[in-house]
Amino acid sequence: MKETIESLLRKRILILDGAMGTMIQRHDLEEIDFREGAFDNHNKPLKGNNDLLSITRPEIIKDIHRAYFASGADIVETNTFSGTSIAQADYDLEEAVYDINYLSAKIAKEVAQEFTDKPRFVAGSIGPTNRTASISPDVNDPGYRAVSFDNLVDAYKEQVDALMQGGVDLLLVETVFDTLNAKAALYAIQEVFEIRKIILPIMVSGTITDQSGRTLTGQTTEAFLISLSHIPLLSIGLNCALGANLMRPYLQILDKTSTFNVSAHPNAGLPNEFGQYDESPEMMADQIEVFLKEGLINIIGGCCGTTPDHIHEIAERAKKYKPRSLS
Repeated sequence: MKETIESLLRKRILILDGAMGTMIQRHDLEEIDFREGAFDNHNKPLKGNNDLLSITRPEIIKDIHRAYFASGADIVETNTFSGTSIAQADYDLEEAVYDINYLSAKIAKEVAQEFTDKPRFVAGSIGPTNRTASISPDVNDPGYRAVSFDNLVDAYKEQVDALMQGGVDLLLVETVFDTLNAKAALYAIQEVFEIRKIILPIMVSGTITDQSGRTLTGQTTEAFLISLSHIPLLSIGLNCALGANLMRPYLQILDKTSTFNVSAHPNAGLPNEFGQYDESPEMMADQIEVFLKEGLINIIGGCCGTTPDHIHEIAERAKKYKPRSLS
């Protein structure tokens, strides 16, 4: 699989899918949708815990994957952004972590196999968790940490193992706001690879939180890259927080300094006062086309606010351009 996707990346720009949450919101789901058949008697409200839908409403998640593949995506992400015991602890659902990841991978792979016109891939989505290993959540106790590196490693190992058992083709450590969290994820991945005697391609995608060009924990784009370059990555890139036009300067930095493939999946602009994303597929694709022309990109997709229509328009534009050269 690694040779296959790396071979494709030399030939053309690959298309990643768009937002899962944006598409789920279109279904106007209620509490029962997150409970039915599996968590009927659970002690806490579950509405909004989208990862559970891979268990309770798998047909919705399948349809979303199917729509993204039909729009031109080469890679879809599993519905597991919050699929760690650390994130699921907010719902008292640590015991559901294996099923969330295994079933999310399994159903995404089933949909991928429906499409035979070209290779299709499933990326195991590994989110940052809702805790940071580098910053105290208590302003009165700057030395305090709500999670340890070892806690993160254990949680990520559980997630990665289940994703691999479910059949993912690659792993995507995404929306990284704290590089120490990402290092824990990558350490866990390497441990699972050694145990399972299997190596999958790894993508990493960080988040620049504002126009200062730094992550939440203060790293510049170049520092973020250097911090993770000891791992043989398939790609490194940026997602979320910024729209495509604001992301471009930081992709230029990665283009100049990275020996890996470069990815991007920006938001559909910045959210308005109602938390909605206003950029149309054409508006977003116009901005993305600028850095496609500049040869900055190997993998392109969408994050918050993007839909299959956005991905279709981006995919059509990407056909006209060569991928970024690694030489």
